[in-house]
Parts: sequence; structure tokens; C-alpha cells
Amino acid sequence: MKAHIAILPGDGIGPEVIAEGTRCLHALAQRHGHTFTLSELPFGGAAIDLSGEPLPTETLSTCLAADAVLLGAIGGPKWSAPEAKVRPEQGLLALRSALGVYANLRPVKVHPALLSASSLKPEVLTGVDLMFVRELTGGIYFGEKRQDADSATDVCTYTVAEIERIVRAAAQLARQRRGKLVSIDKANVLETSRLWRRVCTRVMREEFPDVSLEHMLVDAAAMHLIRRPRDFDVLVTENMFGDILTDEASMLAGSLGLLPSASLGEGRRGLYEPIHGSAPDIAGRGIANPCGTLLSVALLLRHSLGLSAEAEALEQAVSAALEAGARTPDVAGDAPAASTRAFGDAVLSRL
Repeated sequence: MKAHIAILPGDGIGPEVIAEGTRCLHALAQRHGHTFTLSELPFGGAAIDLSGEPLPTETLSTCLAADAVLLGAIGGPKWSAPEAKVRPEQGLLALRSALGVYANLRPVKVHPALLSASSLKPEVLTGVDLMFVRELTGGIYFGEKRQDADSATDVCTYTVAEIERIVRAAAQLARQRRGKLVSIDKANVLETSRLWRRVCTRVMREEFPDVSLEHMLVDAAAMHLIRRPRDFDVLVTENMFGDILTDEASMLAGSLGLLPSASLGEGRRGLYEPIHGSAPDIAGRGIANPCGTLLSVALLLRHSLGLSAEAEALEQAVSAALEAGARTPDVAGDAPAASTRAFGDAVLSRL
């Protein structure tokens, strides 16, 4: 098949991990007879340095014309001064909105070879395989914002339609997995959460009676993710809660560098990125973990290009590399650590 993929390396370690992702894309295209056209574009802080904007017009137009978008990471101290008028994160919010990607899928699966990388006991982690579905284009991040000398306001708003579509996306995934959905809110305090719970209950009762539904307050969910993570299957929640809880859940796997994400809308085009940040403290040292990026490429192949066999081949190659002992410093412990490039080599050799 032929596909056009927009590549946004971004800032910090973004270009380093994206380089391994594009190597795997080229290898898979060659092996399976595909033609992948990759367009590399400035985004985030790098784009601010070039043009003064985190999401230049050419970058946005190319992303909108592409079959999928692969993103590295954005941000860093250079662009995060409190008085800064333009920030890399503004570009990311604008890109998500323009692409219409409202459902952020973040799978968390603990690899048996990395049980010791987490700070939790192996018996708590064994068998953990859960999926977060985070609403991505609504809530407090997109609400009206005001600030003056004495106060600041961030407005959190959700509509019935926004809640319906994210619950449907999560329920469909739960139906394909173990048939269990947990909806996370703060309905004892927030009006948006009370609406969320009412709409979620109705959609599940009317459209997904075969999927079990449990409501859970966000503070309880934060506790149970650590106490009994194996009990969860699919979890659906609003934007800010999902942002926080998925970072917490990444520690089940052992490192932020291990986990991928897919941001999807109504069509097949999606935005794919590892869940980690730009990690400016290790940028340029060649030690960043590319697993999250490589597994994000697998999600891209599966969800946007419909190439399930190629996606599975890449996932198996990453798993085999870990099983064979390939480790970047974040999960190496006392064992010898591989560089970003060396880990990519280990995966490519298994493709």
C-alpha cells in the first residue's frame, strides 16, 4: 500500500526516538512491499525557534493531508518561562483540535521481562493489561482561561455529545477485550462529572448492555491503580484526569519511556506519540528509551493504515528485544545499558 505519514520530531529527545521509529517504518515498508512517504516537519519549541509559532501553517496543512501523524515530544525550559506568550503545548492542543482526535488510547501492559523495573511488587504487576481511553479535546484544557493580578480561572466544560462519543469508543474497545469498563469521574464534587456519569450510564445501558460498567471516583482510581491494577480492563475518563492517571499507570510498566499512545477521531487518520515528555535533561545523550515510539508506530500501522500483521510484527520485535536483555538506562537497573540506537538495532534485527 501507499501511505503518507507526517513526522513531527519536536524537541528534546523527540528527534532521537523518532529516528528509531522511522527506521522501523522503512524496514517494514521494504519487507512487505509498501511505499511510505515520510514528511518531516517543525513542531513545538523547534517550530517556535524557526517561525515564532508552535504549529506553523505548513506543518498543520501537511498533517491534515496525511494518512497519519507520528510525534516525538515537545517542550522544555527554553520555552516554559511563566511570562511566555507562545508555548509548545499550545501547538499540541491546536493540532489535536484541528485533527479532531478526541479519543486518546493509552495501553498499559507489563512486560514479564521488566517486572523488576517497577517499584511495585512483581505479584501485583503480573498479568496487568489495561487500556486507558482519555477524552482529548474538551474539559479544562480547552475551556476559557482568564488571569489578572489577583486571580486566575480555567473553565471546565463538557457537552453530552462529547461524553457520548468517548464512552462509545471506550465501550467498543471493552467489548473487544474482557468486557469491563470503569468510568472515572469526580461526581461527588463536579457538575461536569455528574453529567459525565449520567450520560455514561445511559449510553452503556442502551447501547452496550453486554459490557459491565463500574463508576469510580478519580481519587479512588488513583489508589486502586497501584493496589490492584490487574483488575482493570478499559478505563474511560475526561481530559485532565486521564492526563494524570496515565502517567501514574506508566509506572506499573516501569518507565514513561515504554508506553505508546494513539489519538483517534471519526476517520482513520490519527496522531501517534509516546506518552513521555521531551526529557531535556537527557536530550542529545543517546540514552532515551524508544519503546514508546516504536509501539506508537505499531498503533499507527494498525489503526490508521490497517496493517495488523505489520503492527504485530513490530510489537513482537520490541518484546523479543526486551526478552533478550536489550535495555536503555531507564529500565536497565544494574545491568549493562544500551543506547537508543542500539535498542533500535536490536528491534530491527528481529524484524
